[in-house]
Amino acid sequence: MHDLKLIRDNPEAFDASLARRGFPASAAAVLDLDLKRRDAQTRLQVMQARRNDASREIGQVKGKGGDASALMAEIATLKSDIQAADEADKALAVEMDGLLSSIPNLPAAEVPEGGEEANTEIRRWGTPRLAEGAAHYELGEGLGLMDFEAAARMSGARFVVLKGALARLERALGQFMLDLHTTENGYTEVAPPVLVRDQAVYGTGQLPKFAEDLFRTTNGFWLVPTAEVPLTNLVREQILDDAQLPLRFTALTPCFRSEAGAAGRDTRGMIRQHQFAKVELVSITTPEQSAAEHERMTACAEEVLKRLDLPYRVLLLAAGDMGFGAVKTYDLEVWLPGQKTYREISSCSNCGDFQARRMQARARASGAKNARPVHTLNGSGLAVGRTLVAVLENYAQADGSIAIPAVLQPYMGGLQTIHPHA
Repeated sequence: MHDLKLIRDNPEAFDASLARRGFPASAAAVLDLDLKRRDAQTRLQVMQARRNDASREIGQVKGKGGDASALMAEIATLKSDIQAADEADKALAVEMDGLLSSIPNLPAAEVPEGGEEANTEIRRWGTPRLAEGAAHYELGEGLGLMDFEAAARMSGARFVVLKGALARLERALGQFMLDLHTTENGYTEVAPPVLVRDQAVYGTGQLPKFAEDLFRTTNGFWLVPTAEVPLTNLVREQILDDAQLPLRFTALTPCFRSEAGAAGRDTRGMIRQHQFAKVELVSITTPEQSAAEHERMTACAEEVLKRLDLPYRVLLLAAGDMGFGAVKTYDLEVWLPGQKTYREISSCSNCGDFQARRMQARARASGAKNARPVHTLNGSGLAVGRTLVAVLENYAQADGSIAIPAVLQPYMGGLQTIHPHA
């Protein structure tokens, strides 16, 4: 979460950083609760010290044949008072954790002010196809290989059934991304659980604030909204050696999101679904490495788009548009001819030590006495369903067929084109 010492030392700077996110000032509430807890801990320590002294005095009095009944009565009272003070301290600790866990991460100095309108374009790659183009759902249904009605009959809205060559193309995209990241980009492939407990989702920051965005089973598991959750939690409650870092993990998993705040948005097609496949990238680094690792991770995600020859742009998100746990975020937006606009296909974030504090994930330099929180980073490398959308719209042919990008053809058994009703 947040470093209390930082808030104590400079509450004005803390509140100023929150204001850049459009978040209300919180330092006074934190410091007030912090003072109450430290006072409670001081009282507890004083009582514990007096209990210890009184216990020694009882031994001394009894050793001299004296009456220790008053001291014993005092200890009995202290025992009750200490228990009550300990319970009060624990309650204040829970209250502090609840307050701190509701406060977002602080943006890096170079992150622009404002909301979505202040996002800054950093660079572009490729030449957008500007001619009239069909939407991906029209192309998929025209192929006879994308069925939203069948999905709705069994699951409701925001699901899709892919068939034949289109199902294989989605699988090919995921395999291509994994192969690129593991053989060229230095990531270790992981096959993680997609059902996790509360502490895992809390560790990466989705709980408690964003519970409504998740799906939960009746016996207490959460379906992962992204493999960021299990991959980052691989280092929870661990003390690593700085020499081990950076650790780089990747996984291709199904992801599940309730899209609670997306009513009326992207209701047609595959852009915003309850279930989708995604290749996730996660890095665990030292504080000194994290800024460079952020640039590297973003370049790894960009390379997927370059290999697929999909035009895209990179945005530096403004403070008010970043995710809850991010210090700095780059969004990759791919060109979609069917919508005549760029749409997000990857978000690469440096979370600093925010998640590490929640997970108690630390590292120690060689010879150092104390361990310190690691830095964590995550990004999509890429969202497979949205990449499929981009391939369909960018590689659509005049006759309704879809040309297959050259790098995917080996994964498609040499197939070069998907024809209608293939």
